[in-house]
Amino acid sequence: MKYMCAYFGVSRSGYYAWRSRKKPNRTYANEALLCRIGKIHAASRETYGSPRVHAALRKGGVRVGRTRVERLMREAGIKARTARIYRRLAGLHRFYDRIRNRRVDGPAPSAINQQWAADLTYLRVGRTWRYLAVVIDLYSRRIVGWSMGKQRTVQLTGAALMMAIRKRRPSPGLLFHTDRGIEYRSYAIQDIHKRYGIEPSMNRPGQCTDNAEVESFFHTLKGETVRGREWECERELRQNVAGYIQHFYNRTRLHSSLGYCSPAEYEAISA
Repeated sequence: MKYMCAYFGVSRSGYYAWRSRKKPNRTYANEALLCRIGKIHAASRETYGSPRVHAALRKGGVRVGRTRVERLMREAGIKARTARIYRRLAGLHRFYDRIRNRRVDGPAPSAINQQWAADLTYLRVGRTWRYLAVVIDLYSRRIVGWSMGKQRTVQLTGAALMMAIRKRRPSPGLLFHTDRGIEYRSYAIQDIHKRYGIEPSMNRPGQCTDNAEVESFFHTLKGETVRGREWECERELRQNVAGYIQHFYNRTRLHSSLGYCSPAEYEAISA
């Protein structure tokens, strides 16, 4: 110890005094807070960044500054799972020219079952792909219908829409917004629209951000539960996606656009 103290240029008495000195109360408080942060982060499936962790702490009765949470998470290396955004540009068809974007021209939804949006994405299983179609309520951001299959078909998107209709039983006049994919402008989907009094709405040509809420969900899904994992079979992927949507995303995950409420909580508060 004598030589180590000489090497670092400190006295032996100073070293022993430092070693016997108790930690400041602030250090103990930070350690306890970091423990709670770790539990919240783990419960979120490692998907929460500092804003959602801070919101969860506040909802749990912990009064703490956001910058303090950011600093502790940064120092501990606690980060949210993320993924890069993959955008696909839908083809343009003259067949769609008469379907305008009613969302741009109209007001935002003020209650559930006023405006829905839908889209589909792809997920890898081994060396093949599976397609996931979803329907989201634009008021609460809740996933109200979804379907997964081997092919990108009208049957896939129709099954997700029918699941949403059976669960929510919307009144006639519901606005249903999609991109300009053929799966959403087929005669089969048009028949569903007519049967239930649904008003179709579609993206403007070249404006994929018109359907930003569903694109955001796909980005969140891939970043929080798909990225970095390999699925050997469709059953394993389906179970994971179902658990994420039904038990975590809809019921638990805090959404910044909803005042850090989950979709289910937001709907309950607004009822």
